[in-house]
Amino acid sequence: MAKVRFIGPSTVTVPELGRTVEPDEVVEVPDARYDGYVCQPVNWEPVEEPKTAPAKAAAKTVKGDD
Repeated sequence: MAKVRFIGPSTVTVPELGRTVEPDEVVEVPDARYDGYVCQPVNWEPVEEPKTAPAKAAAKTVKGDD
């Protein structure tokens, strides 16, 4: 799972996570939903990217080197 930090001004309820999140709190989010959080830079900042993303990039690089 990826990690993001909530940087909004007040506590929010995140139904997808089934909980509330406090300002400056780091939470784990499903890898498939990571982009849905970090595309909102006013509210969320990346902490740890999904582990599957670098593997995909590496696979593309290898294919391009052939």
